Amino acid sequence: MHVPDGFFNAPTSVATGAVAAVGVGVALRKARAELDDRTAPMAGLVAAFIFAGQMINFPVGAGTSGHLLGGALAAVLVGPWTGALCISVVLLVQALFMADGGLTALGTNITLMALVGGFVGYGVFRLVLLVLPRKVTSVPVAAAVGALVSVPAAATAFTLLFALGGTADVATGKVLAAMVGWHVVIGIGEAIVTGLVVSAVLTSRPDLVRGARGLASNRAPLITKETSA
Repeated sequence: MHVPDGFFNAPTSVATGAVAAVGVGVALRKARAELDDRTAPMAGLVAAFIFAGQMINFPVGAGTSGHLLGGALAAVLVGPWTGALCISVVLLVQALFMADGGLTALGTNITLMALVGGFVGYGVFRLVLLVLPRKVTSVPVAAAVGALVSVPAAATAFTLLFALGGTADVATGKVLAAMVGWHVVIGIGEAIVTGLVVSAVLTSRPDLVRGARGLASNRAPLITKETSA
């Protein structure tokens, strides 16, 4: 999903850069309501986990690569605005130090993965929760569905941008088939990973899953210590 430098023309890159800047700016303000003494450390762990997951890349075609996105996972664990910031920081570090993506395409990558992927995933997550029983066990299922939808949604948005300002000599139909086809498969894997991770965190610390608030107890598990007489 990482877009390299020069893959889109200048107007498209500037436009997505502006969208990313506005999105990150709003997220910085909105995240204040999501972050507290529990979610702030969790945000760092989420960013580290997604960074590691995105290091596993494989080519999709026309100079692009496919990998886990993590937008839905981050949104469910720490909230959609904080999640968008987590993904944005990961993408910035990758562009600066890992040569994954490019600086001129950073706005495009943030728009696709942090904004489209994260907010589509979280929106689907909330919609699925409305139709499932209001139980903690519904959260991993809803998160998995959100992740499943978010990945091809981001791939579709990429194809729309390519149709508007792509510079590669590849037919839009071929790009659509390659991107959406591969990312449906990636979405299935991301759904499994997202469901398992959310389930694992819920089992040990349900208070750390922001998407489960109102369904799970926000109390941390009690730790008892035996004392000798």
